[in-house]
Order: sequence, then structure tokens, then C-alpha cells
Amino acid sequence: MTPYRLGVMLGDGIGPEIVPAAVRVVDAALAAAGAPPVQWQELPLGATAIGTHGSAVPDTTLTALADTDGWLLGPHDSAAYPEPYRSQLNPSGALRRHFDLYANVRPSRAFEGGHAIAPRTDLVVVRENTEGFYADRNTHAGTGEYMPTPDVAIAMGVFTRSAVERIARTAFELARRRRCRVTVVHKANVLQLSSGLFKRVCLEVAEAYPDVTVDDVHIDAMTVHLLRRAADFDVLVAENMFGDILSDLTGELAGSLGTAPSINASDDRCMAQAAHGSAPDIAGRGLANPVAMILSAAMLLDWLGTRHGDERAADAAVRVDDAVRAAVRAGVSTRDLGGSASTEEFTDAVVARVGR
Repeated sequence: MTPYRLGVMLGDGIGPEIVPAAVRVVDAALAAAGAPPVQWQELPLGATAIGTHGSAVPDTTLTALADTDGWLLGPHDSAAYPEPYRSQLNPSGALRRHFDLYANVRPSRAFEGGHAIAPRTDLVVVRENTEGFYADRNTHAGTGEYMPTPDVAIAMGVFTRSAVERIARTAFELARRRRCRVTVVHKANVLQLSSGLFKRVCLEVAEAYPDVTVDDVHIDAMTVHLLRRAADFDVLVAENMFGDILSDLTGELAGSLGTAPSINASDDRCMAQAAHGSAPDIAGRGLANPVAMILSAAMLLDWLGTRHGDERAADAAVRVDDAVRAAVRAGVSTRDLGGSASTEEFTDAVVARVGR
């Protein structure tokens, strides 16, 4: 196959430290798998792009990304942007909307040698990314939030059959590659129309997957079940806000948000993005944990391998995951996981293990 063309956006805060770490590991893994090297294209985004291009997400970046096979996105610190940029849709949300990245896939798997609250955790949250209870995803223009009076605030929640069908299919297809179980998370007992539609359509889609076991759980009960028996769950599918909250919870159960990867994907686009924030308090000090960004890059390789039938990309993805876990198991980790390695030292340890 011809080399993949992948975009790179460093982002803000610790982004310029952890994204290059992920690039190094991907290069090493592809070389070890006998695959062609990636053609990387660094593109402006975030605070530096505001200064150079007058936009946190320049049009030139969007145009260039459309010609790539996928991309790595560093964390952003949009809360620190000057106005009017602070009040605009943040860079991650803008990219998800522009490219209709409807599936946010967030695995949580505990590390041997880590500090997991629930050490047998190995599950994936599949989050619908375009509508639900996040009002900024639900309108063509504006944010879906409005105030008819200074003392009344109203947020719009939208659920459509088409959006639920495609996120349900994503969850069931993923379950077929794992342990063949899907849990639909909802609140249909109270939100009978909106969350009820989500539950009903997911269960309809399940009929096309007779080999996958399906059940459904109320969102409040799910938080309790995860705390008590996270190891019993495989793939959870949820609307936007529920999925966001659950994936933060499962990330901590598995050890730390610093180790929580994710991708945002459509049928033909994929963005690798760590689940955590930009951590500006430690930026530039070599303390950042690159695990989540590296594992997100591995998820991108796996997505490319699945979409293109590329066994070498899939092999490289497995190599990255195995190398990260081997490094942590050997006692190499950054300060947030109880170790003393710098960002670069941890990355070196992973690169050294990728070819083994």
C-alpha cells in the first residue's frame, strides 16, 4: 500500500510534548511491522494558530485535513483563549462537526503495574458524538442554548433515528472484535421520548447481530455497576453526554485519565485524541504522561488497518499497545503514575520495546 498521509496538530499546553512522542512511536511500530513510513503533515491549530492565522481552526487546516487519511490532535486549552475565540466552538468540537465524526470510541483497560481502582477493567465506551444532550452539537447555527429571560436557561437535546442507528452499528461491530457483548446505557424510564428512542433503536439494530449479547441499563445504575463490577462489561453505547461522563469514570477506574485514549471517527475519517486536557500547569517541563496520546495513535492505526484491510497497520497498532504496557509493567512510568520517567524517557522505553 502507499504510505498513509496523516495530519499532526500539536495543540496547546502539553500537546507539543505528547503528540511528537506519539509520532515517534507510530514511526517505530510501522517500521517494525514492515509498513511504509507515514507522510506526516503538521498543521496549525489552537492558541498558536490564533496568533498566526486569526483562528483556532484555520480554513487551511480544514482543507489540508480533508486530503489526509486521519490525524493526531493534541489537547487544547480553549478556556484560556482570548475572546471571541473563547466563546466559539472549541477546536475538537469544530473538527468533529466539520467532518461529522459521529463515533467517539474510548477504551478503558487497566495496566499491570499501574494504579487501577478496578484492575480487571477492560471495556470500551462508544459515545454518540453529534447530538444528544450537548446543545452545541444540535443546531446548524448557534449553540442550542438560549435564555428567554435572564433567569431562565434552556438547552436543546436532539435524538434522531439515523444518528442512533449508526452509533449502534459501530458498537455492535466493535463488540464482534471483542467479547461480543453490548450494553445500551439510557434513561428511558424518565426521558421516555428522547432516551427512549435511543434505547429502542439500539435494540432494533441488535437484531442484526444475533451473535452479540445485548442488555440495557439506566445511566444512574450504570455508575454503580461500574464501581462494583467493571470487569463484567465489554462495550457500552450511550448518547453524547452520558458517554462523556461514563468514559471519564471508566478511565479513572482503569488507572488515570492520563492513560485514557480515544478516537473520533466517521465512515471515512478518524481523529486520534487523548481523553484528557492540556495540563498547562506542567507544560514544557517534561512531566507529561504521553500514554493516552500514544494509545490514541495506536487506535488510529487499528482503524486504518480495519478500514483498508491493512494487516501491517493492524500489527503496528498491537505493537504500540503491547510496548506501552510492557514499559509500565517494567516499572517505567511518569510521575502521575508513581514513576520518575520524563515524557522523553518514557517514550524512549516504548520505542525500544515496539520491535520486540
